[in-house]
Amino acid sequence: MSFETLNLLPAILKNVHAAGYETPTPIQRATIPLVAAGKDVLGCAQTGTGKTAAFALPMIQQMVNKPVRGNQPRVIRQLILTPTRELALQIYDNFVLYGKNLPTVPCVIFGGVNQQSQVDALHRGADTVIACPGRLWDLMNQGYVRLDWVETFVLDEADRMLDMGFIHDVRRIASKLPQKHQTLLFSATMPPEVEKLALDLLHNPETVKVDPVSSTVKKIDQSLYYVDKANKKHLLAHLLREQDVESALVFSRTKHGADRIVRELKREGIDSVAIHGDKSQNQRVNALNRFKSGECRVLIATDIAARGIDIAGLSHVFNYDMPMEPEAYVHRIGRTGRAGRDGTAISFCCIDEVKQLEQVEKLIGKRLPVKESEWPMEVTTPTDPKEKEAARQLAKAARLAKLGRTAALPKKLTASGEPAPERKPHKAAPAAKPAPEAPAKSAAKPARAASAKPAAKAAPAPIAKPRFGPGAENRAPVRPAIPKGGQAIVIGKGGKMQPATPAKSAKPAAASGKAGLAKPVKRVNRARGRNGER
Repeated sequence: MSFETLNLLPAILKNVHAAGYETPTPIQRATIPLVAAGKDVLGCAQTGTGKTAAFALPMIQQMVNKPVRGNQPRVIRQLILTPTRELALQIYDNFVLYGKNLPTVPCVIFGGVNQQSQVDALHRGADTVIACPGRLWDLMNQGYVRLDWVETFVLDEADRMLDMGFIHDVRRIASKLPQKHQTLLFSATMPPEVEKLALDLLHNPETVKVDPVSSTVKKIDQSLYYVDKANKKHLLAHLLREQDVESALVFSRTKHGADRIVRELKREGIDSVAIHGDKSQNQRVNALNRFKSGECRVLIATDIAARGIDIAGLSHVFNYDMPMEPEAYVHRIGRTGRAGRDGTAISFCCIDEVKQLEQVEKLIGKRLPVKESEWPMEVTTPTDPKEKEAARQLAKAARLAKLGRTAALPKKLTASGEPAPERKPHKAAPAAKPAPEAPAKSAAKPARAASAKPAAKAAPAPIAKPRFGPGAENRAPVRPAIPKGGQAIVIGKGGKMQPATPAKSAKPAAASGKAGLAKPVKRVNRARGRNGER
């Protein structure tokens, strides 16, 4: 079967043949007619089988059949979401390649770079947008992107979208699409979360499952080396020096591990570059360009960063660290043996990775053939998680010491090897009093109290000090009673309490109001100051 049987336009067929493709893959044969007919498609096939061309070719044909008129603005009519920048660039290159000399204008959007060039491309007009969810949602909030005219929506590598936490952005973006549109969802694996997402986004979809999601390409030669973790660097350098290794992609579990492998290979005289999430976009693009051009034949990458790497001539894939998820093994070795070519996949396994190896072999349904090397595995006891965490903390302290800094190491670790949180010390409970000593203590208390009472009686009675007034020191300790008749009492200049009016002129004073009142003393609270401040 050839591409001519898929009812593609002659111009598209010419570009496909110019790219070096003659026979469509199974996923392309099953998907292209469904997409061209406008149906929703749920595609699932192993990596490296040509899923990008399966939706790119019919989408380009749709744009050619409905060209933009001269008096109409070019709006976004097709939207493709991808999890990584490398995959977005790869799909963009495919659209440029398959749509050469055709009236289609693709545009790529991703984070990690200045957005101005992407905004300018949108202002010039683009009918097909390939984007990462985070940057696209950001531009939508700024008012640079509108999805009111989208006719086809593609979600590529949906399983990786879930792993990278893009699922919420995908749902928000999908809610802004017009009610009537075509949706295509592609994934190399189909976990339950992806199936639930497909049910929410797709309407009466056609399901295309060409091969089991756990299967690997038959033309890939897979092998396994049992080697201690400390000797992996020596084995890798030895294998990279072999003549049949034209280009190699080495997978590391962590970002720091990828940088460490680069340093170790440099000591062995082997040039290599690393690509992972902590690298800037320019560094990642430069590393890929050096690798694709052959300037550097060894590329160290993590799982997420390598998802979009498509190199037809990649000869070897090395699993320096066994993947934590068995499905990632299928994605890793699928970077080689693409488009029907041969490839080689070599995995390293230490004693701490035996469980991950068993999960991989269970998923692919076969045992990996074991090869011998100069560095056989001698350590047969798994590392204690606490020892691993302690070694990691010591290595961190050593790195900081070189920079002239210090790091406090955790005193305690949890069962999983993580630093235990600090706890506040509990208050010690009071010690129980012995039974025989209790009466002696109780008897001593009355004795002390009894001896204190006579001293209290012999002491003179304390003199009450007045709180205010100039003659506070002459104030009587006992407050005098209010005179009979209910007369008002005021404090005079001498500090003595006296009736408000003399006894003889009591009746005239009552009649005349304030005539007989003595001038009151201005009370000052010395604790607050003259104006009342403390």
